[in-house]
Amino acid sequence: MLDIKFIRENTDLIIKNCEDRRTKVDIHGLLKLDDQRKTHQQLLDSKRSELKSSSKSKPTPEKIAELKQLSQSIKELEEEERQILEKFHEELSKVPNLTHKDSPIGEEADFNVLHKNMEPKNFDFAPKDHLELFENKGLVDFERGSKVAGHKTYFSKNQLVHLNNALIQYGISILEKNGITDIFETPDFAYKSMLQNAGFNPRGDSDEIYNIQGEELSLIATSEITMLGYYSNEVVDLSKGPKIFAAISKCFRKEAGSYGRTSKGLYRVHQFSKLEIFAICKPQDSEKIHEQIKNIELEIVDGLEIPYQLIDIASADLGGPAYRKYDIESYMVMKGDEQKQGDYGEITSTSNCLDYQARRANIKYVDENGKKQFAHTLNGTAIVTSRLPIALAENHQDKDGNIHIPKALQSFLNFTQI
Repeated sequence: MLDIKFIRENTDLIIKNCEDRRTKVDIHGLLKLDDQRKTHQQLLDSKRSELKSSSKSKPTPEKIAELKQLSQSIKELEEEERQILEKFHEELSKVPNLTHKDSPIGEEADFNVLHKNMEPKNFDFAPKDHLELFENKGLVDFERGSKVAGHKTYFSKNQLVHLNNALIQYGISILEKNGITDIFETPDFAYKSMLQNAGFNPRGDSDEIYNIQGEELSLIATSEITMLGYYSNEVVDLSKGPKIFAAISKCFRKEAGSYGRTSKGLYRVHQFSKLEIFAICKPQDSEKIHEQIKNIELEIVDGLEIPYQLIDIASADLGGPAYRKYDIESYMVMKGDEQKQGDYGEITSTSNCLDYQARRANIKYVDENGKKQFAHTLNGTAIVTSRLPIALAENHQDKDGNIHIPKALQSFLNFTQI
């Protein structure tokens, strides 16, 4: 979240940023709530101080009656304070992060293309999408997945299981090559407060998060949530440089309403595995670290020999926590239609969140003057076992429906084609 003092001192900037992010927040109403919160706190402190000083002398029967009334008044004020604070934090959490000066302003389709690595292959046959390729090879079973757990669930089988494992190992090898050697396997669920710290909303009518009934727990949508929680309420030692590490987890997403042609097969599913990069750093380092994570993602995708474009995400598509966000989109046959053989779809993403998440999670470091300050956090996708297999299958297929394995993955497998 943003600092309420910063919001108060930069009200016009925050209102304009909310407009750019297409987020409806009553900033003036939030500031009135903050005033109410402060006034109420002062009154409550005054009443508590009065009660404390009155209890030091032996009270008369009349004074006892006054103290009982004062105690009751304090209880009522505490309940009012709880309600005011709940509303204040609810409204404050709706305020999105600031937006990088170079991020394009606009809707989802208004991104900037920063780089394309190659032109997509012009197939001299009618290419198949990944679902047809995988089903023909007996690699995926959505029908039985639906029988077991409902729509958009599936079984991976045979070589696809090996391919998924190889992708994770390949991703780890690239991370280690780049000096990222701390690798975690995280819990697949977390307290709802941890999800809120990361910018997810597990409460109310969320269409994204699976909640565990009767528990203050939710299934995680990404290990960004658990790794943020790993360091929550801690002062992190950044004296020797930023902490950059990776985490493997299952990811669970409702993906409500995702039933269209361009969401078919593995593109939008309720469960998948992901190797995620996460970083905690000093504020002056976060833009440099963001570029570093982006370049690692590019190195991973370059090794897979698939056509892609790197895009700078537009303001309305950043999500609440991100200050700037890059996506890598691979060319996919499944994104095609009658007019074109294929189109681009997201396979990785990396975000710089500044101190937005760290404020919520209370992650600090000690600066050069010995003062505790909020750190900056960043995240990025290294490997995802839903969309990367799509890109590999659809771009490396031949006319006979075989899928050729790129050289970078072959050392992690005992086959060169599926």
